Amino acid sequence: MTFFIQRISLVLVRLILVVFGLSLFSGMLWAQANDAPAQPVVPAVVAAGDNAAPPAFDPDIDRMTPPPPVNGLIYPIALGSQVRSNYLRTALSFTSAYTDNVLGGVTGNPVSDITYTIAPVIGLDETTTRTHLLLNYAPGYTLYQRTSARNEADHNASIDFSDRFSPHVTFSARDVFAKSSNVFNQSPDLSGGVVSAGIQTPNFSAVAPFASFLSNSGDLGINYQFGLNDMVGASGTFSNLHFLDAMQAQGLADSASQGGLAFYSHRVAHEQYLGITYSFQRLLSYPTFGNNETLTHAALLFYSFTPASSRFSFSFFGGPQYSDTTLPAPLVPIRSWGGSGGTSLGWQARLTSFAISYAHVISGGGGLGGAVQQDSGTISVRQQITKRLNGSVAGAYAQNNVIAGAQLGVQNGHSVSGSASLHQGIGEHLEVGLEYTRIHQSYSNIQAISAIPDTNHEAISISYQFSRPLGR
Repeated sequence: MTFFIQRISLVLVRLILVVFGLSLFSGMLWAQANDAPAQPVVPAVVAAGDNAAPPAFDPDIDRMTPPPPVNGLIYPIALGSQVRSNYLRTALSFTSAYTDNVLGGVTGNPVSDITYTIAPVIGLDETTTRTHLLLNYAPGYTLYQRTSARNEADHNASIDFSDRFSPHVTFSARDVFAKSSNVFNQSPDLSGGVVSAGIQTPNFSAVAPFASFLSNSGDLGINYQFGLNDMVGASGTFSNLHFLDAMQAQGLADSASQGGLAFYSHRVAHEQYLGITYSFQRLLSYPTFGNNETLTHAALLFYSFTPASSRFSFSFFGGPQYSDTTLPAPLVPIRSWGGSGGTSLGWQARLTSFAISYAHVISGGGGLGGAVQQDSGTISVRQQITKRLNGSVAGAYAQNNVIAGAQLGVQNGHSVSGSASLHQGIGEHLEVGLEYTRIHQSYSNIQAISAIPDTNHEAISISYQFSRPLGR
């Protein structure tokens, strides 16, 4: 475990050094671009007799947006009236929750308990003419009323950084880290939301709700707009899932993934994009009977309608995908061709936010014994009911068909989860919240899940929040 934590820490340190090192270097690029003498606009080829001059390419006015399928977008859950920047946010919350299944399948019988969690939060959102930095850190401590052996300390952190190196080049980096033994202590506010539009997203759909784990996922990307309506880019992604106590996660396995993609995007009309991407993934699972690895290659077409003037987005992607799975000896490798695709929609208004997505892809096992052919869907709705009262509902479904499951002795399964919450503001800084979450999973050969596949969680919380605008 110590080695794993050191690896994660090293990755985070390198990420921060890369981000801020490149940010410093990009300042020089920007200055050179702004100080350079203006270049004459190269006239486009026009039809005979057409004397109209082509429009000049102004990177500030005609800037293209990287489409959601290739920029790793997670649709935000904040309402339009709540969106702000350049602030320092702090909060302290106390939560009491009742759960009817705190030990999972360890005992074979459901064990209920009441928990008490105290969690401070600190967040920073800073925007300049070139950069945007969003940092969140939320440690916490949870006490169990009867099963005190499960008392835990949590750590949740996220970083989202973008830097417009020059008028034509933009760099971005994201990372989300969690250490916990309670999946209900993971807040979607840290990662921005629960609905993703990306082609490559981590799979954490098979869970032992109260098993100690470490998870880390992130991506790096760079985009270059080389013409009025043309952009190319590349990105790399990774994810890691490690269970700290094998007895709490019987039947589940550690997993890791690395991936990369390159894309070309063309603006075919006002705020509409067509493009093509090449995607590669390396998906690893570490079950007790031996490791296995799946390599995937995909050539995908995508379309996106992403107006810069509004908070609406619609996208879809699809194309062929090839997989090559290496199994523990003496099993033979499995190679196959298939299709991959997905669609997503997000809308963020002043009083309402809505996002929904569906994907059919080869993904990491996320705790299962190997990579999976996954069909998944997510939905999130948030509504401002009154000035100080807002409510939200969210749901997720995932069908995981393990590649070579028959040879590995791993059966397919699915998970369904849903949640609903209400938050009432009291005064300027105080808020009270109610939340209900239900998880149902069907994995017959995973001891930590199969004996008791359902978990219900009800919670009440009170929090004090304070925001301070930066620069004042």
